[in-house]
Amino acid sequence: MLRIQQLKLPVIHTPEDLKAKMIKILRIRPEDLIRYEIIRKSLDARGGELKYVYLVDVEVKRELSVLKHCPKQVSKVVRTWYQFPAHGENPLNRRPVIIGAGPAGLFCGLMLARNGYAPIILERGERAEDRARAVETFWLTGKLNPTSNVQFGEGGAGTFSDGKLNTMVKDPVGRNRKVLELFVEAGAPEEILYENKPHLGTDQLIGIVTRMRKEIEDLGGEVRFGCRVTDLLTDRGQIRGVSYEQRQTADRVEEQELRTDVVVLAIGHSARDTFSMLKEKGIPMQAKSFAVGVRMEHPQHMINESQYGKDYPAILPAAAYKVTRQTGGGRGVYSFCMCPGGWVVNASSEEGHLAVNGMSYQARDSRNANSAMIVTVTPDDFPGTDVLAGVEFQRKLEKAAYGLCDGKVPVQLFGDFCRNVPSTMLGEVEPCIKGQYELSNVRTIFPQELSSALEEGIKGCEALIHGFSRSDAVLSGVESRTSSPVRIIRNTEFESKLSGLYPCGEGAGYAGGITSAAMDGLKIAEAIAKKYVPCYD
Repeated sequence: MLRIQQLKLPVIHTPEDLKAKMIKILRIRPEDLIRYEIIRKSLDARGGELKYVYLVDVEVKRELSVLKHCPKQVSKVVRTWYQFPAHGENPLNRRPVIIGAGPAGLFCGLMLARNGYAPIILERGERAEDRARAVETFWLTGKLNPTSNVQFGEGGAGTFSDGKLNTMVKDPVGRNRKVLELFVEAGAPEEILYENKPHLGTDQLIGIVTRMRKEIEDLGGEVRFGCRVTDLLTDRGQIRGVSYEQRQTADRVEEQELRTDVVVLAIGHSARDTFSMLKEKGIPMQAKSFAVGVRMEHPQHMINESQYGKDYPAILPAAAYKVTRQTGGGRGVYSFCMCPGGWVVNASSEEGHLAVNGMSYQARDSRNANSAMIVTVTPDDFPGTDVLAGVEFQRKLEKAAYGLCDGKVPVQLFGDFCRNVPSTMLGEVEPCIKGQYELSNVRTIFPQELSSALEEGIKGCEALIHGFSRSDAVLSGVESRTSSPVRIIRNTEFESKLSGLYPCGEGAGYAGGITSAAMDGLKIAEAIAKKYVPCYD
């Protein structure tokens, strides 16, 4: 197999153009090309000339002879493929339990199910289709379901996000590719396998996670919804099961116990009650840095022009951006979870508290681009030494955000944010928000040091994107659920100090996004498989 790097084509081209360019670079006849596979496709706007750049693997006749006459952009490549490990030797007499049906839990469960472990997944929220209805009701009426919302339910918080699938996690064993392949098997478009910045919209993710769950069930696994884990059952340093509340009706729950020797703790970063339970059980955790800030909206056409130029072809996708600035006080201010053609959403999960996030549908066709603009906070910013001090810091900001507009999303123009006055009217930028909103003074949510850092950082980004600090850009608050405020400690075998407990994914502090969480789910499934062989019917 030969690999061609830096194969460049104009924005408007056909598959035949790609094939012809490969043949030209390889200096072969058309009939000598056996097959090819696109490994990566990215849009390059540098130098004022828009072009697509491909990385392609090609199988040709007389490979060694062809390679001798190729330019340096062609090399021989040996592909490596993901391999799930063989079963271990320790008998596993009871089915493994996974807490949480987000990306980490679903992908861990799917790999265990495919390899004969028949896992049981406990999810506090609802099935994806029911959850979507609950979320829409909340956005329309403001009536929150604390157990099924933007944060909780099948698919996790990523289901109502921009659905980015790129990750910075180093991946020598092929987990990243495997995650993308599993998404495609569940109905995602094949383009995510090679696009430089793949994305799945909320409208697609709902169906995809549903199909993944059905495969787990078809293979003998179970996914139980409305089940909130309240305790870990232990015996002499070993996990022996879980206690959970199972919702029977809107007003009635039943206490249940489930015995097991393996529990995967695949909770999300908003499972604050679970963090408290783990603290009470003495499960080792440590506070970690995270970031807080606002959602910022600009016209999508402005972002397109900044990235593509004024006369960009209409065929191009809604443009994304990534900006970062260092303030004079040493704090980093940066964009996060940028949503081209997206929506700001009320992402609250606790009564009396308000958090926002960004979301995109597959088409990314709203009139605005939005991104979190956030500033890093560390345990030094939290009062006290409690491991959950970061959680309380988040809650304090979210309570302030809720109180500004009695539960509606508070909105402010950036110019008014800088002057520290409530906004009274909108400018050219009209918000694209899922949920009720109201003009207010978002700046008052934050301590002065953080609001000043946000102002300085956003103004500094004007040097990167013209119009970024425009006075009528719309800010919404508060963006507080950027990552987990704690890390649940695990050893080199990925277990907690409590044997048989496997912290996993974003809530445990080992991932940051859909793909990295799913990859961590695969990693934990591998660890369980290496240690245990299923010995139950």
